[in-house]
Amino acid sequence: MPLRALLLAAVAAASAAAASPARAQQPEPWRIVPLPQSTVVYARDGAMIGEFGREVRTSVALRTLPRFVPAAFIAVEDKRFYQHNGVDVVGIAGALKDAVRGEVRGASTITQLLVGNMHPDVIDRRDRGPGRKLREQQAALEMERRYSKEQILEAFLNTIAFGHGWHGIDAAARHYFGKPAARLTLAEAASLASMPKSPVQYDPGRYPARNRERRNTVLALMAEQGFITAAQAAAAQREPVRTVPNGGMAVVAPWFVDVVRLQAERAGVPVREGGYRIHTTLDPALQQAAVTALREQLDALEQRPGWRHPTYAKFHADSAKRGTAPQYLQGAVVAVDPGTGEVRALVGGRDFADSPFDRAVNGNRQPGSSFKPIVYAAALSAGLAPNAPVGDTAIAIRMPEGRIYAPDNSDESFLGIVPLRTAMARSRNPVAVQLWQQLGGDSVIALARRMGIRAPIAPYPSSALGASVVQPLDFVTAYATFANLGVSVEPRLVARVEDRTGKAVWSPPEAAPTLALDPRVAFVVRDMMRDVVEHGTASTVRRYVPARIPVAGKTGTTNDNADVWFVGMTPDLVAGVWIGFDTPKTITSGAAGGTLAAPIWGQMVARWYGNRPAGNWTPPAGLVSVLLDRQTGLPADSTTPPDRRYTEYFLEGTEPGAATFTPWSLFRAGPVLAPR
Repeated sequence: MPLRALLLAAVAAASAAAASPARAQQPEPWRIVPLPQSTVVYARDGAMIGEFGREVRTSVALRTLPRFVPAAFIAVEDKRFYQHNGVDVVGIAGALKDAVRGEVRGASTITQLLVGNMHPDVIDRRDRGPGRKLREQQAALEMERRYSKEQILEAFLNTIAFGHGWHGIDAAARHYFGKPAARLTLAEAASLASMPKSPVQYDPGRYPARNRERRNTVLALMAEQGFITAAQAAAAQREPVRTVPNGGMAVVAPWFVDVVRLQAERAGVPVREGGYRIHTTLDPALQQAAVTALREQLDALEQRPGWRHPTYAKFHADSAKRGTAPQYLQGAVVAVDPGTGEVRALVGGRDFADSPFDRAVNGNRQPGSSFKPIVYAAALSAGLAPNAPVGDTAIAIRMPEGRIYAPDNSDESFLGIVPLRTAMARSRNPVAVQLWQQLGGDSVIALARRMGIRAPIAPYPSSALGASVVQPLDFVTAYATFANLGVSVEPRLVARVEDRTGKAVWSPPEAAPTLALDPRVAFVVRDMMRDVVEHGTASTVRRYVPARIPVAGKTGTTNDNADVWFVGMTPDLVAGVWIGFDTPKTITSGAAGGTLAAPIWGQMVARWYGNRPAGNWTPPAGLVSVLLDRQTGLPADSTTPPDRRYTEYFLEGTEPGAATFTPWSLFRAGPVLAPR
């Protein structure tokens, strides 16, 4: 019997076996079934920043692809695709002849490959036995009877695994070359067509030289089979293999992507099932600036002489530690558009693969002195002027349980009577505690709530110094109240979620603007925080951010140097940086927000602005400006040196010489509490 007849008889036998009652309950391997799709996450500029699902895939229609894309796969996988009926008898005969000569090669058609790829539970291509091969051939013949060549080729291109969990031609194009499959070049199409034989061995990102060698073979085959000209093949063969960084993502933002996925799921959108597009508020340039600044600063810190903690580098060098919870220094960065609450950047840690815990959203850490502006805002709201003399002196407070609470300063000194503005700039602890006591902690806590801080704040004097924990995202967003002249906003990460047809299926409801603070008070506190940057504990920011960009903010450091912060703002951004260990412990002797966190903030903001223009802050109506002496807090006169002159802003009725009485005048006599 001729070889062709023998092969067809074997296939017929396999078909009969497949129809037997024992196999009646198995899925039909000839069917083209819907493929799992992924959900793609986009930044605010439309760039891809994340993708997830049961399989990373976005199926595309064959008609949307350049003609050379399917041609590349046909040329290398199945040159008689349009001539056979699912089984290439000529190819099988050739493979058998080669086998006799000791040259083993496959003879599977694209249709057979599709059967195995689409139905791996029924046709297991790892099984090298003749039974599997015959079942596969029978299914391929049946598939060709029921579907067109175009349908089979389209399904094949959408099914192929390209490594890294990326499936289908479009996912491969986006993750390797940063573009949809519809925009692939001839050389890029040939690079991808090189991969089905071994996605690992011919990975164009990891092994560009290997991929180029096989890619050039594919191009030669395309020319030989008439899909392209010899000149086109030669031109494409000269091109280097260039892949995009970050797996095609515009920026590394895994914590951000994780948050938006969770928010969409909580809203009832099954995004993990795939097929959705999530449009977000993330700014890729700012996110990259945040990632880079955090990484560089923490790496440099761990390389300082005398560093005694585990380091990121040693953790990754020790294979025995892989899979364990990292003990190295962590950090978090959040940046928000103050006018809308839209989150522009979010970094939840140092390495998502080591620890996906999101410190920016779920971390609960003491903010230290970065909480003080809320205390000062409550004081100004109650009538205290920004130049009011206050006492940076030793105080002692007897707590209900009998313990004495005696706050001191990080420099272990007291300045005596100073203007309120100076107390803010120099972060004097006794002043903030006295304000808390005089105001009543409940009023400060109520203001913090209105500004958007959801974490519980203990009604104890130490909370004035940031002893109650906060979540970085909430805390940074609360600072937007100062930037917005008293209007609080809620953090917003998702703009909208669309289904595969482009229809919007969910958009987070926009919260109505809430006036949490008198606009005049918000402006004055923000102006006082400018002094923190220009003359106070955050002056390191100016090493990075040029003077043309207005900056206001506040540092924070806990008593045991376990948490350091800087939260600051420009006319365009509100952003915060936290550094610490997951299990709180002293970072290093003398650690402070101004020396560790503020430089990260400064580097991030400087990189993002570049040559961008920056606006300025305009005082609202109802404020009176007076030229004062920075040293005394009194109106400047002819003897005041120019470098001590500055413009102070007062709520009407609190400016110098105003004929009003305020109980805050008692600060002129010293501390309101018993000295120790």
